Amino acid sequence: MKAANLNPRAQKILQAAINHYIATAEPVGSKTLAEAYDFDLSAASIRHVLNLLDRSGLLYQPHPSAGRVPSDYGYRVYVDQLLPPGVPGQFEQTNQLLAQRLYASEGQSLEQILRSAAHILASLSGCLALITTPEQQICPIRRLHLLAIDSQKVIVTVISETYQTTSIAVDLPQAIALPDLERLNNFLNQQLSDLLPRELEDFLVALPWQELDQLQQYADFVTQSLRQLHQVYHQPRLGSLFISGLAQLMQQPEFSQLDQVLAIIQLLEEERSALLPLMAQSTAPKITIQIGSEIPLAPMRNCSLIASCYKLVQHQGTVGLLGPTRMNYQQAIAYVEATAHYLGASPWLWG
Repeated sequence: MKAANLNPRAQKILQAAINHYIATAEPVGSKTLAEAYDFDLSAASIRHVLNLLDRSGLLYQPHPSAGRVPSDYGYRVYVDQLLPPGVPGQFEQTNQLLAQRLYASEGQSLEQILRSAAHILASLSGCLALITTPEQQICPIRRLHLLAIDSQKVIVTVISETYQTTSIAVDLPQAIALPDLERLNNFLNQQLSDLLPRELEDFLVALPWQELDQLQQYADFVTQSLRQLHQVYHQPRLGSLFISGLAQLMQQPEFSQLDQVLAIIQLLEEERSALLPLMAQSTAPKITIQIGSEIPLAPMRNCSLIASCYKLVQHQGTVGLLGPTRMNYQQAIAYVEATAHYLGASPWLWG
């Protein structure tokens, strides 16, 4: 019996079995379904359908005497074909809550805003919230700031169009006066505005050095700084990842065993970069859902990852929720969609 060919009775029983398991975390049997749902069927008839769903790989029995639970395949069919419409107003309610809590963040950095959004998303969903910043390597330069640490060391900070920052420390061969540093800062900002980081090397050739006038003595400093920044930006970077909600995730029954929790914690602490390619799979403003064995990371094989991208000044970041495969997909999808929509549609956040 292929999933696409399930008859209406089998679809309803599969949907009910998964809904019941999501709500209770308890294997479900024919008697429970007969009592809890108005199928107008005997327990024996429901048991027959459950046996068919079991043989089709959509459900399975964790123990011979137990009821049935959904397989990863069962969840996939449920999500793709049987998921009921979203709760009315949930998208709007989530957007309103984000607006109320994040409006106080006006003027904060992008990183602070995304960290706050991850905290809100985790508290709403009871899952682990993951939000990436937009891809850093393609963001145009908004401005540059030179800060003297002492007379011969300068911190060069580049602020991108999406308010991400990249800093390097550069030594000067000779001391620089603060007025000269300020003039040099203004000169570079006039030239660098809206430049893409990958264009820094070419920019060096086209730089109007004659406009430096008496600041020509700092030409080597400018060259060294821009080349270092060019190298930094050419390192592979997928953006920062903000995570919140580990405590909420640990309260789920699936993570009651210490070894299961430790595997997730180790992944987050030591292999966080491995999560970025999973998040990057969401390349369009629509929901992507990876369930259980579809996720290549072993510690996440009993989890599902729901993600959607958001656009920020033509650059893309991702919002995601990681929870047990037994998560409430209906709610989780609404939370992720609302958060991604809010982050991409609130220009006051980005200045």
